[in-house]
Amino acid sequence: MNFTGIIVGLATFFIIGIFHPIVIKAEYYLGARCWWIFLLAGILFGALSLLVNHLIFSTILGVTAFSCFWSILELKQQRERVRKGWFPEGPGHKKG
Repeated sequence: MNFTGIIVGLATFFIIGIFHPIVIKAEYYLGARCWWIFLLAGILFGALSLLVNHLIFSTILGVTAFSCFWSILELKQQRERVRKGWFPEGPGHKKG
């Protein structure tokens, strides 16, 4: 039996589940201007994915990289959800 697909699928499920609250908290405390942190993290995880020889770990690092990149879009969408009043505005928002 080959468990690679199940392991990667489960890891992807958890990574996506972890990034959802990370994006919400980042937007709350830092605002959407912290997008560059997700960009740098995505580049770092992508580079690590290229350097790791183990197939499962490399794949999980790649999934994490692209979850970071997707989080940049989610930050902007979260900002819009805050503007609509669906989420509270945090200290990361500029007043005025």
